[in-house]
Amino acid sequence: MKDYEIIIGLETHIQLNTETKIFCNCKADSWEAEPNTNICPVCTGQPGVLPRLNEEAVRKGALLAAAMNAEINPRSLFDRKHYFYPDLPKSFQITQLFEPIGKGGYLDLHMADGETRRVRINKMHLEEDAGKTKLEHGQRMVDLNRGGVPLVEMVTEPDLRSGEEAAQYLTQLRELLRWIGVSEADMERGHLRCDANVSIREKGSSVLNTKTEIKNVNSIDSVRQAITLEAKRQIELVEAGGVVEPYTLDWDADTGKLSMMRSKEAEADYRYFREPDLRPVVLSEAEIAEIKASLPELPYVRRQRFVDDYQLSAYDAEILTSERGLSDYFEQAVALYAKDAKTISNWMMNDLIRLMNDTGKTARELVLQPQALAEIVRLLDDGKINAATGKSLLVKVEESGKSPAAIVEEEGLGLIADADSLRTQIEAILAGAPSEVAAFRGGKESLMGWFVGQVMRSTGGKADPKLTREILQELLKE
Repeated sequence: MKDYEIIIGLETHIQLNTETKIFCNCKADSWEAEPNTNICPVCTGQPGVLPRLNEEAVRKGALLAAAMNAEINPRSLFDRKHYFYPDLPKSFQITQLFEPIGKGGYLDLHMADGETRRVRINKMHLEEDAGKTKLEHGQRMVDLNRGGVPLVEMVTEPDLRSGEEAAQYLTQLRELLRWIGVSEADMERGHLRCDANVSIREKGSSVLNTKTEIKNVNSIDSVRQAITLEAKRQIELVEAGGVVEPYTLDWDADTGKLSMMRSKEAEADYRYFREPDLRPVVLSEAEIAEIKASLPELPYVRRQRFVDDYQLSAYDAEILTSERGLSDYFEQAVALYAKDAKTISNWMMNDLIRLMNDTGKTARELVLQPQALAEIVRLLDDGKINAATGKSLLVKVEESGKSPAAIVEEEGLGLIADADSLRTQIEAILAGAPSEVAAFRGGKESLMGWFVGQVMRSTGGKADPKLTREILQELLKE
């Protein structure tokens, strides 16, 4: 059997998180709305209507272009793409072909093995979404709520070489989209959709052979599985003497199988021409500069800075920069704590993320703000509370909104640091354990942990551990 290479290009449709649709004032995100309730004459293509461009969609499309290292086009145009399908009532889609919002660009994938793979962008343009069809009770039903939702379609060059690399591209793209705030990028809700173009060739060859296109992959795992399965099919077909045909394939996530839908269309089939009802989109140099200046520090750059500046492990830095709000929270808490960043990292990795998972909240949505976390850690450092109390305070602050210090005072959670009071309690514990005291004095010093445990149990965990050990050492050696 020959040695083959898999050649993959991805087409992603990214729903921009604008309030309204791209050419009308209907609400853009209507995932939970009843079918055909979020529509108007414009997005349903009624005769005589005129589109009106959403400026926010243009800005977010340009911001994404900047984040993808692409050139923001100072003058972009819209075109009509003609095709007939029930979910496109006007029989054409307003999109961009000849002069799109972004030109060129790339995304560097940082792989688990430490390698970096650059995935180049072939196309990046704004367009409107179509509606969707659904089979119900044996009938094909049309819902136009999604029609007119603003999208960025982004097509890569054939730079990916496995289903796993394609999955990594989508994972890192999704992170970037959320990070810069242009899309929710939820594949289950259709905010991020992906078609995969797959072909094979013998290793060492530079020829691009006939490709197939996989549609209806609605999760990153599905992308990985579908590409792997299709590449295997093509290799087996070619090895058996067959020829790969340019088909569009449908992925069924329930069965994990691909089926042929239709022959693949070519660009000429769509009869593109300029959209006559929309003027060119013109961005001045000042506007482009302002868009670029608004781009935040990107995930991988921040990840490296966390390693370099805060001496975090690569693993900790990756987790803490997996979402922009979480990384902002970390930096704010570190600045407020003004001591070891690793201490804040440990609390966030071990406890704060658990709180987020339990409450279903993002870092930005938590009642427990960075100043409260820093205050809890300082209370622990100062010996005013123990670690168990500190962990419980996270939940108490989140539920009540009160400051950690106020909760400690109200509920009497502070450590017992009064030496005379603690000594009295420890003397009573030793008096009740004469055999253990004798064993310790006879050389069994490992019993110190047992004595500390007895004190903690007696005081409800409120005894100052350091002071407890000091008093025990003093009394046990008398």
